[in-house]
Amino acid sequence: MSSCGSPSGARFDRRRNGSCATLAPVKGAALLVVALALCAGPSLLAQRVQRRVYVTATDGSGTPIINLGVGEFELVENGTPREIVRATRFGGPLRIALVVDSSSAVAPLLNSLRAGLTTFLDELPGEHEITFITTGGQIRIRQPVTTDRKKLLDAAHRIFARPGGGAYLMDAIVDVSRGFKKREAKRPVIVVLMMENDVEFSNRHYDNVLKELQTGGGTLHVVALGVPPGSMSDEIRNRDQVVALGTERTGGRRDNVIALTAAAPRMKQLAAELTHQYVVTYTRPETLIPPEKIEVTVSKPGLTARARTRTGQVGAK
Repeated sequence: MSSCGSPSGARFDRRRNGSCATLAPVKGAALLVVALALCAGPSLLAQRVQRRVYVTATDGSGTPIINLGVGEFELVENGTPREIVRATRFGGPLRIALVVDSSSAVAPLLNSLRAGLTTFLDELPGEHEITFITTGGQIRIRQPVTTDRKKLLDAAHRIFARPGGGAYLMDAIVDVSRGFKKREAKRPVIVVLMMENDVEFSNRHYDNVLKELQTGGGTLHVVALGVPPGSMSDEIRNRDQVVALGTERTGGRRDNVIALTAAAPRMKQLAAELTHQYVVTYTRPETLIPPEKIEVTVSKPGLTARARTRTGQVGAK
């Protein structure tokens, strides 16, 4: 028997001011959990926090839709619907790394490449900051970050194929992502204009490149020209995985352009998308282990929403 007259271990005993109180084990355990949560403060309680994600909404032709309201977006994290509190048009400047293939593979398509670059630069408003980088033979910064469209257009017109040189696209994505992280870029974007049948010289596994991309916080968009190669090296397989998973996970656009005359129209569409995005703000409980997956859709028939599918770097900084 315990000191309170109950069998030892059958009751939870507490002495207060000389008196003895007994509680059933289950009830006592529940009270203990509540007490610990209260003592621990907000960190263990279901505090709701706000998160933001950038969303592009387009119709069947790829044209951005700019008149959607908060009630037309739906957002799910790890299968759980979240409450959307705001959906506004994004209006700030972008930090864009324009990464362009200049390997020997672009030689027969140089005019289409230049036309795509010119159209893209002409369509983007002047406040967006752009760095122009080429990947043929080695990574080169053709124009450091600037808002001066004339400097960027001049650099685009000077681009030539590097004889005998392959591309270093994977290395370029890693370098750009590290630069975004170091400079804490507020709205980083990577736009890649590449050849499908190129030779990739970067010796990196796709998973490591994807980790760098996520850490840098950039959205990856890829426009690939031409027909895919008949045979694939390990470098090309890794590159293609980065293109496929990188665009999907970061909410970017991926275009395969077979008809070379379509390069400029696709780059024009991409520029329009970048300047007509939404910032969707939603709430969720604060947890020690955040959700891994996120899905954004729109309820309006015929429209498609595109956003990050991983929560690692969701939200504006």
